[in-house]
Amino acid sequence: MKMNKDEFFRQATLRISSDLDIEKAMFSTIQFLREEMPVDRMALQHYDEGMDSMRTIVIASPDGAEEINLLTPLSAEAKKEAGRQNFEGGNNAFLMKEPFEAKLAREMLQYHGFNASSLIVLMLKSGDRMLGNLVLISEGEEQFSQKHADLLSLLCEPLAIAMSNTLEHREMLRLKNLLADDNRYLHGELHRLSGEKIIGANFGLREVMYKVQQVATLSSPVLLLGETGVGKDVIANAIHYSSPRNNEPFVSVNCGAIPETLIDSELFGHEKGAFTGALAQKRGRFERAENGTIFLDEIGELPLQAQVRFLKVLQSKEIERVGGIKTIPLDIRVIAATNRDLSQMVKKQQFREDLWFRLNVFPIWIPPLRDRKSDIPALLQHFIELKSRELKLSTIPSLTPGSVDSLMEYHWPGNVRELQNLVERALILNPSGPIDFKHMGQPADERIPSQGEKSERIATLDEAVSKHINMALSHAGGKIHGKDGAADLLGINASTLRNRMNKLGIRYKKKE
Repeated sequence: MKMNKDEFFRQATLRISSDLDIEKAMFSTIQFLREEMPVDRMALQHYDEGMDSMRTIVIASPDGAEEINLLTPLSAEAKKEAGRQNFEGGNNAFLMKEPFEAKLAREMLQYHGFNASSLIVLMLKSGDRMLGNLVLISEGEEQFSQKHADLLSLLCEPLAIAMSNTLEHREMLRLKNLLADDNRYLHGELHRLSGEKIIGANFGLREVMYKVQQVATLSSPVLLLGETGVGKDVIANAIHYSSPRNNEPFVSVNCGAIPETLIDSELFGHEKGAFTGALAQKRGRFERAENGTIFLDEIGELPLQAQVRFLKVLQSKEIERVGGIKTIPLDIRVIAATNRDLSQMVKKQQFREDLWFRLNVFPIWIPPLRDRKSDIPALLQHFIELKSRELKLSTIPSLTPGSVDSLMEYHWPGNVRELQNLVERALILNPSGPIDFKHMGQPADERIPSQGEKSERIATLDEAVSKHINMALSHAGGKIHGKDGAADLLGINASTLRNRMNKLGIRYKKKE
Protein backbone atom coordinates (compact mmCIF):
# COMPACT_ATOMS: atom_id res chain seq x y z
CA MET A 1 0.00 0.00 0.00
CA LYS A 2 1.42 3.33 -1.04
CA MET A 3 -0.34 5.41 1.66
CA ASN A 4 -1.87 4.83 5.08
CA LYS A 5 -5.60 4.25 5.51
CA ASP A 6 -6.37 7.78 6.72
CA GLU A 7 -4.65 9.35 3.74
CA PHE A 8 -6.32 6.85 1.39
CA PHE A 9 -9.74 7.72 2.79
CA ARG A 10 -9.10 11.45 2.54
CA GLN A 11 -7.78 11.36 -1.01
CA ALA A 12 -10.52 9.01 -2.22
CA THR A 13 -13.27 11.09 -0.58
CA LEU A 14 -11.95 14.23 -2.24
CA ARG A 15 -12.33 12.55 -5.62
CA ILE A 16 -15.74 11.03 -4.89
CA SER A 17 -17.08 14.47 -3.97
CA SER A 18 -15.03 16.34 -6.57
CA ASP A 19 -17.89 16.96 -8.99
CA LEU A 20 -21.69 17.13 -8.98
CA ASP A 21 -21.70 15.07 -12.19
CA ILE A 22 -21.51 11.50 -10.93
CA GLU A 23 -19.70 10.22 -14.04
CA LYS A 24 -16.90 12.78 -13.61
CA ALA A 25 -16.56 11.91 -9.93
CA MET A 26 -16.41 8.18 -10.74
CA PHE A 27 -13.78 8.75 -13.44
CA SER A 28 -11.61 10.66 -10.96
CA THR A 29 -12.16 7.90 -8.37
CA ILE A 30 -11.13 4.99 -10.61
CA GLN A 31 -7.98 6.81 -11.64
CA PHE A 32 -7.07 7.15 -7.96
CA LEU A 33 -7.99 3.56 -7.06
CA ARG A 34 -5.80 2.19 -9.86
CA GLU A 35 -2.80 3.46 -7.91
CA GLU A 36 -3.72 1.08 -5.06
CA MET A 37 -5.35 -1.94 -6.73
CA PRO A 38 -5.70 -3.62 -10.17
CA VAL A 39 -9.12 -2.17 -11.10
CA ASP A 40 -9.96 -2.07 -14.82
CA ARG A 41 -13.63 -1.16 -14.65
CA MET A 42 -16.03 0.21 -12.06
CA ALA A 43 -19.84 0.15 -12.07
CA LEU A 44 -22.35 1.93 -9.82
CA GLN A 45 -25.67 0.09 -9.74
CA HIS A 46 -28.73 -0.69 -7.65
CA TYR A 47 -31.55 -3.21 -7.64
CA ASP A 48 -34.73 -1.63 -9.00
CA GLU A 49 -37.52 -3.44 -7.14
CA GLY A 50 -40.23 -1.79 -9.21
CA MET A 51 -38.72 -3.16 -12.46
CA ASP A 52 -37.40 -6.31 -10.75
CA SER A 53 -34.06 -5.77 -12.51
CA MET A 54 -30.57 -4.47 -11.82
CA ARG A 55 -30.13 -0.86 -12.94
CA THR A 56 -26.63 0.31 -13.87
CA ILE A 57 -26.10 4.03 -13.32
CA VAL A 58 -22.43 4.68 -14.14
CA ILE A 59 -19.66 2.65 -15.77
CA ALA A 60 -16.09 3.95 -15.43
CA SER A 61 -12.77 2.83 -16.95
CA PRO A 62 -9.33 4.38 -17.32
CA ASP A 63 -10.52 5.88 -20.62
CA GLY A 64 -13.51 7.71 -19.15
CA ALA A 65 -16.91 7.31 -17.47
CA GLU A 66 -20.44 7.31 -18.75
CA GLU A 67 -23.68 7.95 -16.89
CA ILE A 68 -26.25 5.49 -18.19
CA ASN A 69 -29.65 4.21 -17.17
CA LEU A 70 -29.52 0.56 -18.16
CA LEU A 71 -31.74 -2.20 -16.80
CA THR A 72 -30.42 -5.77 -16.79
CA PRO A 73 -33.10 -8.50 -16.67
CA LEU A 74 -32.27 -11.19 -14.14
CA SER A 75 -33.18 -14.83 -13.60
CA ALA A 76 -35.15 -15.83 -10.50
CA GLU A 77 -32.01 -17.10 -8.78
CA ALA A 78 -30.10 -13.89 -9.56
CA LYS A 79 -33.00 -11.78 -8.27
CA LYS A 80 -32.79 -13.54 -4.91
CA GLU A 81 -29.11 -12.64 -4.69
CA ALA A 82 -29.81 -9.05 -5.74
CA GLY A 83 -32.55 -8.64 -3.16
CA ARG A 84 -30.41 -9.68 -0.21
CA GLN A 85 -29.73 -6.84 2.16
CA ASN A 86 -26.49 -8.21 3.64
CA PHE A 87 -23.88 -10.73 2.72
CA GLU A 88 -22.39 -13.40 4.94
CA GLY A 89 -20.18 -12.02 7.65
CA GLY A 90 -21.89 -8.61 7.51
CA ASN A 91 -18.93 -7.02 5.73
CA ASN A 92 -19.70 -4.05 3.44
CA ALA A 93 -17.18 -5.17 0.82
CA PHE A 94 -16.68 -8.74 -0.28
CA LEU A 95 -14.29 -10.40 -2.67
CA MET A 96 -15.22 -12.77 -5.52
CA LYS A 97 -12.22 -14.60 -7.02
CA GLU A 98 -14.42 -16.75 -9.25
CA PRO A 99 -17.11 -14.25 -10.35
CA PHE A 100 -18.57 -16.43 -13.12
CA GLU A 101 -19.54 -19.05 -10.55
CA ALA A 102 -22.05 -16.67 -8.93
CA LYS A 103 -25.36 -16.40 -10.76
CA LEU A 104 -25.88 -12.63 -10.36
CA ALA A 105 -22.29 -11.69 -11.20
CA ARG A 106 -22.25 -13.97 -14.24
CA GLU A 107 -25.48 -12.56 -15.66
CA MET A 108 -24.36 -8.95 -15.13
CA LEU A 109 -20.92 -9.54 -16.68
CA GLN A 110 -22.34 -11.39 -19.65
CA TYR A 111 -25.01 -8.74 -20.26
CA HIS A 112 -22.39 -5.95 -20.37
CA GLY A 113 -19.84 -8.08 -22.24
CA PHE A 114 -17.15 -7.75 -19.55
CA ASN A 115 -14.37 -10.19 -18.67
CA ALA A 116 -13.44 -10.51 -15.00
CA SER A 117 -10.76 -12.45 -13.19
CA SER A 118 -12.01 -11.11 -9.85
CA LEU A 119 -14.57 -8.71 -8.39
CA ILE A 120 -15.04 -6.57 -5.31
CA VAL A 121 -18.62 -5.60 -4.47
CA LEU A 122 -19.12 -2.76 -1.99
CA MET A 123 -22.61 -2.57 -0.49
CA LEU A 124 -23.87 1.02 -0.14
CA LYS A 125 -26.40 1.59 2.64
CA SER A 126 -28.15 4.45 4.37
CA GLY A 127 -29.07 3.16 7.80
CA ASP A 128 -30.97 -0.05 7.18
CA ARG A 129 -31.88 0.90 3.62
CA MET A 130 -29.93 -0.62 0.77
CA LEU A 131 -29.04 2.03 -1.83
CA GLY A 132 -27.03 -0.08 -4.25
CA ASN A 133 -23.46 -1.20 -4.75
CA LEU A 134 -20.15 -0.33 -6.33
CA VAL A 135 -18.56 -3.11 -8.34
CA LEU A 136 -14.80 -3.13 -9.08
CA ILE A 137 -13.71 -5.40 -11.92
CA SER A 138 -10.23 -6.75 -12.53
CA GLU A 139 -9.85 -8.23 -16.02
CA GLY A 140 -6.16 -9.20 -16.07
CA GLU A 141 -4.13 -11.91 -14.42
CA GLU A 142 -3.57 -9.83 -11.30
CA GLN A 143 -6.51 -10.37 -8.99
CA PHE A 144 -8.00 -8.47 -6.09
CA SER A 145 -7.06 -9.56 -2.61
CA GLN A 146 -8.89 -9.34 0.69
CA LYS A 147 -6.60 -6.43 1.51
CA HIS A 148 -8.08 -4.53 -1.43
CA ALA A 149 -11.62 -5.36 -0.30
CA ASP A 150 -10.90 -4.13 3.25
CA LEU A 151 -9.41 -0.94 1.85
CA LEU A 152 -12.45 -0.30 -0.35
CA SER A 153 -14.81 -0.84 2.60
CA LEU A 154 -13.40 2.38 4.11
CA LEU A 155 -15.17 4.30 1.35
CA CYS A 156 -18.64 2.96 2.10
CA GLU A 157 -19.98 6.17 3.65
CA PRO A 158 -18.82 8.76 1.06
CA LEU A 159 -19.87 6.47 -1.80
CA ALA A 160 -23.27 5.89 -0.16
CA ILE A 161 -23.78 9.66 0.05
CA ALA A 162 -22.83 10.01 -3.62
CA MET A 163 -25.21 7.18 -4.53
CA SER A 164 -28.06 8.71 -2.51
CA ASN A 165 -27.54 12.13 -4.10
CA THR A 166 -27.48 10.57 -7.56
CA LEU A 167 -30.74 8.69 -7.01
CA GLU A 168 -32.45 11.77 -5.56
CA HIS A 169 -31.19 13.91 -8.43
CA ARG A 170 -32.52 11.40 -10.96
CA GLU A 171 -35.90 11.34 -9.23
CA MET A 172 -35.98 15.15 -9.22
CA LEU A 173 -35.23 15.22 -12.97
CA ARG A 174 -37.90 12.58 -13.60
CA LEU A 175 -40.52 14.60 -11.71
CA LYS A 176 -39.38 17.80 -13.41
CA ASN A 177 -39.74 16.20 -16.84
CA LEU A 178 -43.11 14.74 -15.85
CA LEU A 179 -44.29 18.15 -14.68
CA ALA A 180 -43.02 19.78 -17.86
CA ASP A 181 -44.84 17.16 -19.94
CA ASP A 182 -48.07 17.69 -17.98
CA ASN A 183 -47.64 21.43 -18.37
CA ARG A 184 -47.23 21.12 -22.14
CA TYR A 185 -50.31 18.90 -22.30
CA LEU A 186 -52.43 21.29 -20.22
CA HIS A 187 -51.26 24.26 -22.30
CA GLY A 188 -52.27 22.32 -25.38
CA GLU A 189 -55.69 21.54 -23.92
CA LEU A 190 -56.25 25.17 -22.96
CA HIS A 191 -55.23 26.22 -26.42
CA ARG A 192 -57.49 23.64 -28.02
CA LEU A 193 -60.51 24.51 -25.86
CA SER A 194 -60.30 28.27 -25.83
CA GLY A 195 -57.36 29.66 -27.72
CA GLU A 196 -57.30 27.80 -30.99
CA LYS A 197 -60.74 28.67 -32.31
CA ILE A 198 -62.56 31.92 -31.55
CA ILE A 199 -66.17 31.57 -32.66
CA GLY A 200 -67.22 34.83 -34.28
CA ALA A 201 -63.71 36.05 -35.05
CA ASN A 202 -64.80 36.99 -38.56
CA PHE A 203 -68.22 38.38 -37.59
CA GLY A 204 -69.35 39.73 -34.22
CA LEU A 205 -65.86 39.64 -32.69
CA ARG A 206 -64.01 40.98 -35.71
CA GLU A 207 -63.12 44.28 -34.02
CA VAL A 208 -62.11 42.47 -30.83
CA MET A 209 -59.79 40.09 -32.71
CA TYR A 210 -58.25 43.01 -34.60
CA LYS A 211 -57.31 44.57 -31.25
CA VAL A 212 -56.02 41.21 -30.00
CA GLN A 213 -53.67 41.02 -32.99
CA GLN A 214 -52.51 44.59 -32.35
CA VAL A 215 -51.59 44.05 -28.71
CA ALA A 216 -50.65 40.34 -28.54
CA THR A 217 -47.01 40.79 -29.57
CA LEU A 218 -46.43 43.53 -26.97
CA SER A 219 -46.07 43.31 -23.18
CA SER A 220 -48.51 46.13 -22.38
CA PRO A 221 -51.28 45.48 -19.84
CA VAL A 222 -54.68 44.68 -21.35
CA LEU A 223 -58.05 45.38 -19.73
CA LEU A 224 -60.95 43.21 -20.97
CA LEU A 225 -64.39 44.74 -20.41
CA GLY A 226 -67.78 43.15 -20.86
CA GLU A 227 -70.77 41.56 -19.20
CA THR A 228 -70.59 38.26 -17.35
CA GLY A 229 -70.49 35.31 -19.69
CA VAL A 230 -69.22 37.06 -22.84
CA GLY A 231 -66.00 35.02 -22.91
CA LYS A 232 -63.35 37.32 -21.46
CA ASP A 233 -61.28 34.27 -20.45
CA VAL A 234 -61.34 33.05 -24.05
CA ILE A 235 -59.99 36.37 -25.32
CA ALA A 236 -57.31 36.37 -22.60
CA ASN A 237 -56.20 32.94 -23.80
CA ALA A 238 -56.15 34.19 -27.38
CA ILE A 239 -53.88 37.10 -26.43
CA HIS A 240 -51.48 34.83 -24.56
CA TYR A 241 -51.27 32.14 -27.25
CA SER A 242 -50.78 34.75 -29.96
CA SER A 243 -47.88 36.32 -28.07
CA PRO A 244 -44.15 35.48 -27.89
CA ARG A 245 -44.89 34.14 -24.39
CA ASN A 246 -47.14 31.35 -25.71
CA ASN A 247 -44.81 28.56 -24.51
CA GLU A 248 -44.61 30.02 -21.01
CA PRO A 249 -47.17 29.76 -18.14
CA PHE A 250 -50.67 31.17 -18.39
CA VAL A 251 -51.90 31.66 -14.81
CA SER A 252 -55.57 32.51 -14.29
CA VAL A 253 -56.79 34.08 -11.04
CA ASN A 254 -60.40 34.83 -10.10
CA CYS A 255 -59.98 37.77 -7.74
CA GLY A 256 -63.55 37.45 -6.49
CA ALA A 257 -63.13 33.81 -5.47
CA ILE A 258 -60.20 34.29 -3.06
CA PRO A 259 -61.01 35.30 0.56
CA GLU A 260 -59.61 38.70 1.50
CA THR A 261 -57.47 37.15 4.26
CA LEU A 262 -55.73 34.89 1.73
CA ILE A 263 -55.37 37.24 -1.24
CA ASP A 264 -51.81 38.36 -0.37
CA SER A 265 -50.57 34.80 0.14
CA GLU A 266 -52.21 33.59 -3.07
CA LEU A 267 -50.93 36.40 -5.27
CA PHE A 268 -47.53 37.16 -3.73
CA GLY A 269 -46.68 33.93 -1.90
CA HIS A 270 -45.31 33.65 1.65
CA GLU A 271 -42.22 32.60 3.54
CA LYS A 272 -42.14 29.72 5.98
CA GLY A 273 -43.43 30.88 9.38
CA ALA A 274 -44.86 34.14 8.01
CA PHE A 275 -48.14 33.39 9.83
CA THR A 276 -49.86 30.56 11.65
CA GLY A 277 -50.17 27.65 9.28
CA ALA A 278 -47.35 28.77 6.95
CA LEU A 279 -45.45 25.52 7.35
CA ALA A 280 -43.42 25.92 4.15
CA GLN A 281 -42.42 28.55 1.64
CA LYS A 282 -45.03 29.13 -1.07
CA ARG A 283 -44.68 30.77 -4.48
CA GLY A 284 -47.56 33.07 -5.35
CA ARG A 285 -49.46 33.32 -8.62
CA PHE A 286 -47.27 36.20 -9.85
CA GLU A 287 -44.12 34.11 -9.45
CA ARG A 288 -45.73 31.13 -11.16
CA ALA A 289 -46.50 33.32 -14.16
CA GLU A 290 -42.83 34.29 -14.60
CA ASN A 291 -42.00 34.84 -18.29
CA GLY A 292 -45.64 34.20 -19.12
CA THR A 293 -49.06 35.82 -18.59
CA ILE A 294 -51.20 36.32 -15.50
CA PHE A 295 -54.95 36.76 -16.08
CA LEU A 296 -56.71 38.58 -13.23
CA ASP A 297 -60.42 38.00 -13.73
CA GLU A 298 -62.94 40.11 -11.80
CA ILE A 299 -60.25 42.68 -11.00
CA GLY A 300 -62.96 44.97 -9.61
CA GLU A 301 -63.35 42.57 -6.65
CA LEU A 302 -59.73 43.05 -5.56
CA PRO A 303 -59.61 44.56 -2.02
CA LEU A 304 -58.15 48.07 -1.75
CA GLN A 305 -55.09 46.94 0.24
CA ALA A 306 -54.29 44.31 -2.37
CA GLN A 307 -54.77 46.97 -5.07
CA VAL A 308 -51.91 48.97 -3.50
CA ARG A 309 -49.53 45.98 -3.70
CA PHE A 310 -50.70 45.11 -7.20
CA LEU A 311 -49.98 48.69 -8.30
CA LYS A 312 -46.39 48.23 -7.11
CA VAL A 313 -46.11 45.10 -9.25
CA LEU A 314 -47.18 47.06 -12.34
CA GLN A 315 -44.85 49.95 -11.53
CA SER A 316 -41.67 48.17 -10.46
CA LYS A 317 -42.13 44.64 -11.90
CA GLU A 318 -41.17 43.07 -8.57
CA ILE A 319 -42.79 41.56 -5.49
CA GLU A 320 -42.00 40.54 -1.93
CA ARG A 321 -43.49 37.41 -0.41
CA VAL A 322 -45.55 37.77 2.77
CA GLY A 323 -43.09 37.67 5.67
CA GLY A 324 -40.11 38.06 3.36
CA ILE A 325 -37.56 40.80 2.83
CA LYS A 326 -36.14 39.63 -0.48
CA THR A 327 -37.28 41.49 -3.60
CA ILE A 328 -38.18 39.15 -6.45
CA PRO A 329 -38.04 40.61 -9.98
CA LEU A 330 -40.80 39.64 -12.40
CA ASP A 331 -41.15 39.42 -16.16
CA ILE A 332 -44.87 38.92 -16.72
CA ARG A 333 -47.69 40.12 -18.95
CA VAL A 334 -50.82 41.29 -17.07
CA ILE A 335 -54.32 40.85 -18.48
CA ALA A 336 -57.19 42.01 -16.27
CA ALA A 337 -60.92 41.61 -16.81
CA THR A 338 -64.07 42.97 -15.21
CA ASN A 339 -67.80 43.25 -15.78
CA ARG A 340 -67.97 46.35 -13.57
CA ASP A 341 -67.64 50.03 -14.45
CA LEU A 342 -64.25 50.82 -12.96
CA SER A 343 -64.57 54.56 -13.67
CA GLN A 344 -67.67 54.69 -11.46
CA MET A 345 -65.90 52.60 -8.82
CA VAL A 346 -63.06 55.13 -8.86
CA LYS A 347 -65.55 57.97 -8.22
CA LYS A 348 -66.97 56.01 -5.30
CA GLN A 349 -63.42 55.33 -4.02
CA GLN A 350 -63.96 51.60 -4.40
CA PHE A 351 -61.09 51.27 -6.88
CA ARG A 352 -57.77 53.12 -6.94
CA GLU A 353 -57.55 55.73 -9.68
CA ASP A 354 -53.80 55.23 -10.23
CA LEU A 355 -54.32 51.47 -10.65
CA TRP A 356 -57.14 52.07 -13.12
CA PHE A 357 -54.88 54.32 -15.20
CA ARG A 358 -52.18 51.62 -15.17
CA LEU A 359 -54.60 48.90 -16.29
CA ASN A 360 -56.51 50.99 -18.81
CA VAL A 361 -53.60 51.21 -21.26
CA PHE A 362 -55.32 49.07 -23.88
CA PRO A 363 -58.98 48.35 -23.07
CA ILE A 364 -60.91 45.83 -25.18
CA TRP A 365 -64.71 45.84 -25.01
CA ILE A 366 -66.26 42.44 -25.71
CA PRO A 367 -69.83 42.89 -26.93
CA PRO A 368 -72.69 40.88 -25.40
CA LEU A 369 -74.26 38.08 -27.39
CA ARG A 370 -77.43 40.12 -28.07
CA ASP A 371 -75.26 42.58 -30.03
CA ARG A 372 -73.63 39.89 -32.17
CA LYS A 373 -76.43 37.46 -32.90
CA SER A 374 -74.82 36.60 -36.22
CA ASP A 375 -72.42 34.41 -34.19
CA ILE A 376 -75.23 32.31 -32.67
CA PRO A 377 -75.41 29.58 -35.39
CA ALA A 378 -71.65 28.95 -35.25
CA LEU A 379 -71.62 29.02 -31.43
CA LEU A 380 -74.59 26.68 -31.34
CA GLN A 381 -72.89 24.11 -33.57
CA HIS A 382 -69.66 24.39 -31.58
CA PHE A 383 -71.40 23.79 -28.24
CA ILE A 384 -73.49 20.89 -29.56
CA GLU A 385 -70.33 19.12 -30.71
CA LEU A 386 -68.44 19.97 -27.52
CA LYS A 387 -71.19 18.90 -25.11
CA SER A 388 -71.97 15.75 -27.10
CA ARG A 389 -68.37 14.65 -26.56
CA GLU A 390 -68.50 15.55 -22.86
CA LEU A 391 -71.75 13.59 -22.39
CA LYS A 392 -70.28 10.70 -24.42
CA LEU A 393 -73.19 10.62 -26.86
CA SER A 394 -72.84 8.11 -29.69
CA THR A 395 -74.03 10.62 -32.30
CA ILE A 396 -74.38 14.38 -32.54
CA PRO A 397 -78.12 15.20 -32.39
CA SER A 398 -79.74 17.32 -35.05
CA LEU A 399 -81.82 20.46 -34.50
CA THR A 400 -85.57 20.77 -34.96
CA PRO A 401 -86.65 23.07 -37.82
CA GLY A 402 -86.94 26.69 -36.70
CA SER A 403 -85.05 26.17 -33.43
CA VAL A 404 -82.29 28.58 -34.46
CA ASP A 405 -84.89 31.28 -35.13
CA SER A 406 -86.04 31.22 -31.51
CA LEU A 407 -82.42 31.61 -30.38
CA MET A 408 -81.96 34.61 -32.68
CA GLU A 409 -85.01 36.32 -31.15
CA TYR A 410 -83.92 35.78 -27.53
CA HIS A 411 -82.26 38.66 -25.60
CA TRP A 412 -79.52 36.50 -23.91
CA PRO A 413 -79.03 38.07 -20.45
CA GLY A 414 -76.49 35.32 -19.65
CA ASN A 415 -74.59 35.77 -22.92
CA VAL A 416 -72.46 32.96 -24.39
CA ARG A 417 -72.38 31.07 -21.09
CA GLU A 418 -76.19 30.91 -21.07
CA LEU A 419 -76.18 29.51 -24.61
CA GLN A 420 -73.66 26.87 -23.58
CA ASN A 421 -75.78 25.84 -20.58
CA LEU A 422 -78.93 25.83 -22.71
CA VAL A 423 -77.34 23.42 -25.19
CA GLU A 424 -76.21 21.10 -22.38
CA ARG A 425 -79.69 21.07 -20.88
CA ALA A 426 -81.30 20.28 -24.26
CA LEU A 427 -78.89 17.38 -24.81
CA ILE A 428 -79.61 15.96 -21.36
CA LEU A 429 -83.35 16.12 -21.92
CA ASN A 430 -83.22 14.66 -25.45
CA PRO A 431 -79.80 13.11 -26.20
CA SER A 432 -80.96 11.24 -29.28
CA GLY A 433 -82.38 14.41 -30.87
CA PRO A 434 -83.66 16.29 -32.59
CA ILE A 435 -83.23 18.99 -29.95
CA ASP A 436 -85.18 22.21 -29.57
CA PHE A 437 -85.27 25.17 -27.21
CA LYS A 438 -88.97 25.59 -26.55
CA HIS A 439 -88.53 26.40 -22.89
CA MET A 440 -85.60 28.76 -23.24
CA GLY A 441 -85.11 31.03 -20.24
CA GLN A 442 -87.41 29.07 -17.94
CA PRO A 443 -87.63 25.63 -16.28
CA ALA A 444 -88.63 22.92 -18.74
CA ASP A 445 -91.44 21.59 -16.54
CA GLU A 446 -93.12 24.91 -15.73
CA ARG A 447 -95.74 26.45 -17.95
CA ILE A 448 -95.23 29.82 -19.63
CA PRO A 449 -97.28 32.47 -17.79
CA SER A 450 -99.98 34.03 -19.90
CA GLN A 451 -99.84 37.68 -20.86
CA GLY A 452 -100.58 39.87 -17.87
CA GLU A 453 -100.00 37.01 -15.44
CA LYS A 454 -97.30 37.69 -12.86
CA SER A 455 -94.44 35.24 -13.37
CA GLU A 456 -92.49 33.72 -10.51
CA ARG A 457 -88.70 33.76 -10.18
CA ILE A 458 -87.04 32.03 -13.11
CA ALA A 459 -85.16 28.99 -11.84
CA THR A 460 -81.52 28.53 -12.70
CA LEU A 461 -80.56 25.91 -15.27
CA ASP A 462 -79.19 23.55 -12.60
CA GLU A 463 -82.43 23.93 -10.60
CA ALA A 464 -84.49 23.15 -13.68
CA VAL A 465 -82.43 20.09 -14.62
CA SER A 466 -82.45 18.87 -11.00
CA LYS A 467 -86.22 19.18 -10.83
CA HIS A 468 -86.66 17.33 -14.12
CA ILE A 469 -84.40 14.48 -13.01
CA ASN A 470 -86.26 14.19 -9.69
CA MET A 471 -89.54 13.99 -11.61
CA ALA A 472 -88.15 11.12 -13.70
CA LEU A 473 -86.90 9.36 -10.56
CA SER A 474 -90.30 9.74 -8.99
CA HIS A 475 -92.01 8.21 -12.03
CA ALA A 476 -89.49 5.35 -11.99
CA GLY A 477 -89.85 4.73 -8.26
CA GLY A 478 -86.21 5.61 -7.68
CA LYS A 479 -84.95 3.11 -10.27
CA ILE A 480 -82.14 4.48 -12.46
CA HIS A 481 -81.16 1.84 -15.01
CA GLY A 482 -83.09 -0.81 -16.87
CA LYS A 483 -86.47 -0.72 -18.58
CA ASP A 484 -88.72 2.07 -17.29
CA GLY A 485 -85.85 3.39 -15.15
CA ALA A 486 -85.20 7.12 -14.88
CA ALA A 487 -82.39 6.93 -17.46
CA ASP A 488 -84.71 5.09 -19.84
CA LEU A 489 -87.45 7.70 -19.35
CA LEU A 490 -84.98 10.52 -19.99
CA GLY A 491 -83.47 8.74 -22.98
CA ILE A 492 -79.88 8.86 -21.69
CA ASN A 493 -77.26 6.39 -20.52
CA ALA A 494 -77.55 5.38 -16.84
CA SER A 495 -73.93 6.32 -16.12
CA THR A 496 -74.51 9.76 -17.66
CA LEU A 497 -77.53 10.23 -15.40
CA ARG A 498 -75.58 9.16 -12.30
CA ASN A 499 -72.79 11.59 -13.13
CA ARG A 500 -75.31 14.38 -13.54
CA MET A 501 -77.02 13.45 -10.24
CA ASN A 502 -73.70 13.47 -8.41
CA LYS A 503 -72.84 16.87 -9.88
CA LEU A 504 -76.22 18.33 -8.85
CA GLY A 505 -76.20 16.65 -5.43
CA ILE A 506 -79.39 14.64 -6.12
CA ARG A 507 -79.91 11.82 -3.62
CA TYR A 508 -80.58 8.32 -4.84
CA LYS A 509 -84.15 7.33 -4.02
CA LYS A 510 -83.29 3.73 -3.12
CA LYS A 511 -80.47 1.23 -3.30
CA GLU A 512 -80.31 -0.52 -6.62
